[in-house]
Order: sequence, then structure tokens, then C-alpha cells
Amino acid sequence: MEPEIGTMTIQSKTLRVCKNGHPYYKSSDFPVCPICTQENKPAEGLFSGLSAPARRALQQAGIQTEEQLAKFTQKEILTLHGMGPASLPILIEALGKKGLEFRQ
Repeated sequence: MEPEIGTMTIQSKTLRVCKNGHPYYKSSDFPVCPICTQENKPAEGLFSGLSAPARRALQQAGIQTEEQLAKFTQKEILTLHGMGPASLPILIEALGKKGLEFRQ
């Protein structure tokens, strides 16, 4: 039997509990607690305006400061898993506040 046009497969979500004891439902195997992610979102600085995947992408690349970010081109940053084009204006603004810019 062929699937109908416009139908989608819905993955079932499983109940999980993170290391901090927060219960949450997740359909993928990626072990990220949404409660911990929200609690750990910085109020200011380089990471404050970014989505959680974009923050993780920079952190996994070892980028913690604007000075470190300025060593990369925009194209290099966009190749990081979790980084999307919507993050670039936020990063450009953060660099500008420190008198920096992406490498050309």
C-alpha cells in the first residue's frame, strides 16, 4: 500500500529524565534536555541571542569569545552543524560591539 500524498510519519516520543532530574519527551536519540537548555541560556554576551543548536555548534568548535569567532569566515561558521543563516546577523552584531568582524 502506497502512502497518501500529504501524509507524514509521526515518530513516537519517549519519556526521558536528564542527569538533573528533569522529565521531558523526545523523539530523537539526541540527549538534550530542553529544560536544562533553557536554564543554561546566557542572558548576555556572544551566545545570548543564539538558538541552542547554534550555541552548541560554537561551543563544540571551541569558540567561546568574540575574538575567537573573528578568526573564522562566515562561510566556515555556516558549515558548523547546528548553525544557520539566521544566526549570522546576531554574530555580526556581537562582533561589531567589540570592534571586530569575521575574517575575509
